Amino acid sequence: MERAMLGVSLRDQIRNEEIRRRTTVTDIAQRVAKLKWQWAGHIAWRTDGRWGLKVLEWRPRTGKRSVGRPPTRWTDDIRRVAGSRWRQAAQDRALWNSLQ
Repeated sequence: MERAMLGVSLRDQIRNEEIRRRTTVTDIAQRVAKLKWQWAGHIAWRTDGRWGLKVLEWRPRTGKRSVGRPPTRWTDDIRRVAGSRWRQAAQDRALWNSLQ
């Protein structure tokens, strides 16, 4: 869509970064990742026992495991960046924002 906005085809061999710079359109994947990170920090800072953190920690109790690769959980991306102790890391806002 951005290429169509500029009238550029793939044959012009212009990189996507250059096209985004020209159109000043933000990458939606980066925006979603940033919002997810901010929301995870917001939930981790809470100490009043609301549903948000309980839902993140909940694991369904099913008797059988499904075959194949396990599905990616919402917190897997956060654990990959901040480690398994991401909730403790989120308590320090400066550290949490630097990990983003």
